[in-house]
Amino acid sequence: MTTSLLYIHGFNSSPQSFKARQLADYFAAHGAAHRLIVPTLPPSPRAAMAILEREIAAAGPVALIGSSLGGFYATWLAHHHELKAVLINPAVRPWALLDQHVGETANYHTGERYTLEPGWADELRHYEVEDITHPENLLVMLQTGDDTLNWRDAWDYYADCYLYRGLGGSHGFDDFDAVIPLVLRFSGLSLT
Repeated sequence: MTTSLLYIHGFNSSPQSFKARQLADYFAAHGAAHRLIVPTLPPSPRAAMAILEREIAAAGPVALIGSSLGGFYATWLAHHHELKAVLINPAVRPWALLDQHVGETANYHTGERYTLEPGWADELRHYEVEDITHPENLLVMLQTGDDTLNWRDAWDYYADCYLYRGLGGSHGFDDFDAVIPLVLRFSGLSLT
């Protein structure tokens, strides 16, 4: 049975994010579009994790890739399901950032408006992994030009994992398409 890749987008993002579209184009170009799973996640952490748990249960063999808040989710899922995961500029303590956005907000890609609930910070704390017991399962890819998260937080937190640090860049991870082959190789996916 072949392994699929589950892409977990970040806060206020969607399957229309730049990285998700680059992955979709890459998989389609290799005749493997059916092996990429990119669910739309609601802003509620508990609801988002319920969707991700269902996707993992239905996917068969699967590896994870998560960006920003999606990297935080992927850390918990990889820990609890013993999965390989690639984390792109992952959030380490997202509940601290969420407090800045409480109230009405809109999704960056869809424009959909919703109210960010104060209780969601507590939901996020529930998914914290205090000790990474299988660091060999995680590849953490950071860019020092991340203007949203301090890359050093992830560098320290994931110190025992496989780490990649690119100088400059951005929170969106500039030139992501260039590292897709590395992502697939680490995840154990062959599209040929």
